[in-house]
Amino acid sequence: MKNSKVLLRASLLSMTLFLVSCATLEVGDVQAPPAEQVVKFSGLQYGGRLPKAWQVWRITPQKNKTEYSLQQYEGKTVLHASSDTAASGLVLPLKPRDAEGQQLQWQWKALDYIPSANLHESSRDDAPLRILVAFDGDKTKLPVRDQMVFEMAKIVSGHDLPYASLMYVWAAKSPLETVISSPRTSRIKMIVVNSGGDGVGVWQHHRRDLAKDFQMAFSEAPGKIIGLGLLTDTDNTRTQVNAIYGDIELKK
Repeated sequence: MKNSKVLLRASLLSMTLFLVSCATLEVGDVQAPPAEQVVKFSGLQYGGRLPKAWQVWRITPQKNKTEYSLQQYEGKTVLHASSDTAASGLVLPLKPRDAEGQQLQWQWKALDYIPSANLHESSRDDAPLRILVAFDGDKTKLPVRDQMVFEMAKIVSGHDLPYASLMYVWAAKSPLETVISSPRTSRIKMIVVNSGGDGVGVWQHHRRDLAKDFQMAFSEAPGKIIGLGLLTDTDNTRTQVNAIYGDIELKK
């Protein structure tokens, strides 16, 4: 019994360390209020800075950071990501809004992909492109194990974690529309919207019904949308990729 408790605590701690990674914020203004809207990258000055509300999300302080920069590409400003055995993302807290009727629309381009990645395995969980949507909800309804993780994360980081998150990903091999539970927590569900080498080097355009996708992934109705994030990571596979994020929009 004692060994079981020790293993449970270790498991919870390791999961918590991953989940609280978004609490390691290094740029932007952590005092800035949640954004009313998502500013288009194409409307920003290339070579400049992101709006203050955008914040860096580091997986752990020991990992290399993915480099994100506003660059001019094909006549417009885009967010360029370059990851070399690195893992960090960007998060944008949002003023809470109902998920019903909300459409997430974006475009992105993978300049490389990661053939050795596998989103089902934590040791190979990398992707050239990811967009995450965070949702609020009643955490008291979650299993005790999840509630313990949330409590530990709040103590460690001083920040509340989202009730649940949808993550749209470019996978290495998984079929399109596959729903994958994060190997670290069931409160993150990944939906494959691009896969493999098909489409590399070509703009990909996506539009998703967030309430519908949330219901499909979590078998429950969504709470309010409270944030967006993006992540290009190569730390587990020790590879290098470049990718481009175009405009990201929330529309009704």
